[in-house]
Amino acid sequence: MSHLAIVATNPAALSPSSAQFTHHIRNAAAAIDVRDSISGFDDNALFAGVVMPHLDAAYNLAYWLTRNRTDAEDVVQDASLRAFRGIRGFVGGSARAWVLRIVRNTAYSWLHKNHPSAVVTVEDLEVVDAAHAKPGDPDAETPQAAVIANADAEHLRAAIAALPTPFRETLVLRDIEGLDYREIAEATEVPIGTVMSRLARARGRLIATIGGKKPD
Repeated sequence: MSHLAIVATNPAALSPSSAQFTHHIRNAAAAIDVRDSISGFDDNALFAGVVMPHLDAAYNLAYWLTRNRTDAEDVVQDASLRAFRGIRGFVGGSARAWVLRIVRNTAYSWLHKNHPSAVVTVEDLEVVDAAHAKPGDPDAETPQAAVIANADAEHLRAAIAALPTPFRETLVLRDIEGLDYREIAEATEVPIGTVMSRLARARGRLIATIGGKKPD
């Protein structure tokens, strides 16, 4: 199933509006002038180039993990501060994956503290992944793609929100934000094979929910 099957349904309709909040973060960052007089590093310029272009994706991921706009704002604000403090730790590669990994880790810390029941343990999830693993590319076209492509945004949004957190984040990163497998693996800190397995499971559950069937 191509990730375009979901993206084509209008990803903007599935993502919360973050324009005002991300504008606030950008203004706050622009007001900071941190330059190391010895090394010549300009932390503000690094932050502007590495983090700020991905604030919308950061907010969207935080929203889908916390499922609350206000909580998502808190997570992104905290994650932005963490990213700023650690900006010199970015050594190249995908800035988007680097930023989203910080947002994800911040969101999980928030979930463990505020909604621990929402977090599925990695051990439990890996047992499920192994039991339902199927060979093949989860992006391969299937007849079921039409089920997702034809679902209305509200129904699709509710079905995504109902996914277990690790499945939800993988599907959001791939099918809404458009990250490739390598970027998702980097952002979620799991092997690419696990990314593919979770994506296939997430899409299977999504199709079952939309189609009114009991998910695996």
